[in-house]
Amino acid sequence: MANISGSVVLVTGGAGLIGSHLVDALLAEKCRVKILDNLEPQTHPQGRPSWIPEEADLIVGSLQNWKDLERALAGVDFIFHQAAFTGSPVEYSKFLDANATGTARMYEVIARSHLPVRKIVVASSQAVYGEGKYRCRVHGVQYPETRPIEQLIHGEWDPKCYACGEALELLPTDEKSLKNGSTAYAISKIAEERIALSLGRKLNIPTVALRYAVTYGPRQSFSNIYAGVVSIFATRLVNDLPPVVYEDGGQMRDWIYVDDVVQANLFALKEEAMNYEAFNVATGKATSVRQIAKLLADYLNKEIQPRIRGEFRPEDIRHLLPDITKLKSVGFEAKVTFAEGLRRYMRWFERLEHPKEYYSEAEETLKKTGIVEFSKKKRTVS
Repeated sequence: MANISGSVVLVTGGAGLIGSHLVDALLAEKCRVKILDNLEPQTHPQGRPSWIPEEADLIVGSLQNWKDLERALAGVDFIFHQAAFTGSPVEYSKFLDANATGTARMYEVIARSHLPVRKIVVASSQAVYGEGKYRCRVHGVQYPETRPIEQLIHGEWDPKCYACGEALELLPTDEKSLKNGSTAYAISKIAEERIALSLGRKLNIPTVALRYAVTYGPRQSFSNIYAGVVSIFATRLVNDLPPVVYEDGGQMRDWIYVDDVVQANLFALKEEAMNYEAFNVATGKATSVRQIAKLLADYLNKEIQPRIRGEFRPEDIRHLLPDITKLKSVGFEAKVTFAEGLRRYMRWFERLEHPKEYYSEAEETLKKTGIVEFSKKKRTVS
């Protein structure tokens, strides 16, 4: 594997959850680190976060701004492209502007300025798969479309076979699976990784796309209510409020600790066998949303049951379990179990000064804009 010590590395989105931990890891490898981050107020309401090291060169700027990119890319050997918009689902154009067009502009600056960038690792997402891979016992493997809202209104949560309407068996979703994501975020990520891999080949810049499972860990934003349920549930519970669980809480996801995602990025940068390919980055194990609410309540010694009353987000997927065979085949495997990752997160969380809970003030807007709706089976389930 390549030795990156002494090289100049740019981390876009370097103030965020994954990017900031990457910055720390790169500094530990004796790299000179540059950060390009717009410090989006929804994610960073206090401005520059305290965890950005002084020895990193922070450029407060945007992927939309040519001059910002020129400054950030000057003299760079390697790029970890982590910057992404992950806000309100109704800001459709912003997803594409930030995630797809921003990525294209980055490669365009590199090409026009003839910059000798040696490799780029791009953050993609499991969202590209949509509902992912399933099997009907009669009609075989299929990739369900977004669940019809009429079905969700009746509290019928699981995808059904397109031919017979029967229940489907969840399968691990491999990289060759249909990229069936239909949200603005998913579409922007499909475009982003296609742009990155195709322009990487055209410009002869080795590029790798990493499709992250649900990433959690210290520094995850509390103010961005789209950032992740671990941080949202924890702030609700510590403020003596019930976690708000959509559907019936049975949704299964693969949750990966941020340290494993950082190590996957470093591995991808150094491993030539990964060039010009996309890889799932996950643990290979799934946990339900309802289980997470219980584990957090137990950790905080809170006897607070989650609020489960038939609320749902129309564009959410039901389950997704990424197949990690391809990443394992090149020699990488996540090491942190969910139980251990949650312990690490909570040790960090408990050192904070009574974190503010943001979900309550956003809840009415979520309902008015149709981001959250109710099924006809309104109920509370413990």
